Amino acid sequence: MIYVRYIRSPPLISSETAYPEPAAAKAYHVLEHMIVTLELAPASFVTEGALIEKLALGRTPVREAIQRLAWEGLVDVRPRAGIAIAPLHPGDWLRVLDARRGVEVVLARSAARFVTREAADLFHEAALAMQKAVISGNVLAFIQADKALDEALAMAADNPFAARLAAPLQTHSRRFWFRYKADTGLAESAEHHVALIRSILAGDEEAAAKDAKRLMALLRGHAEVAATR
Repeated sequence: MIYVRYIRSPPLISSETAYPEPAAAKAYHVLEHMIVTLELAPASFVTEGALIEKLALGRTPVREAIQRLAWEGLVDVRPRAGIAIAPLHPGDWLRVLDARRGVEVVLARSAARFVTREAADLFHEAALAMQKAVISGNVLAFIQADKALDEALAMAADNPFAARLAAPLQTHSRRFWFRYKADTGLAESAEHHVALIRSILAGDEEAAAKDAKRLMALLRGHAEVAATR
């Protein structure tokens, strides 16, 4: 059980949370998940029409999602050739983590300082989902729980600049992890994530920063092994 020692009053609910997820955001989340889990294979090509048909969400939201994914480096839109899914080069995982480490520490510190009850509930849900995924050995559920944890971290930190910088790096890292470590890394990864959550909910900025660094060090160790393959 994870206990919360100190939580600030929750903010007012925004209009974005009061209504169903917009079609463009839904399209983005579905496509991102397909890329992370390699359902859309690295270095493969797909057409906009095929994605529209698969998602059944309309041309405009799918096109907006593709544009966002292109900005994040997950796809490359090539006129008359289609949409190229980003390749996976093992050595790039190290580059992603080198860029990610500092901003994760910033988010962890800030989340410990500003976490609200609403964000705390999301942390609890993510931790529980992650632990259930470990017990059942469900890698896809673990990936979804990891994504939910990152979203809770972004909410709790109250720093949209850092959160926007971290989000694509988190997605790239999650994709590498799924490709190179998902078969053996569930329990160890969950342990590090839950430790970070505990520190954040305890309002301990120093501990949260240390746990974020430990998590990044764990992932970097995995990346170093992948880079030698």
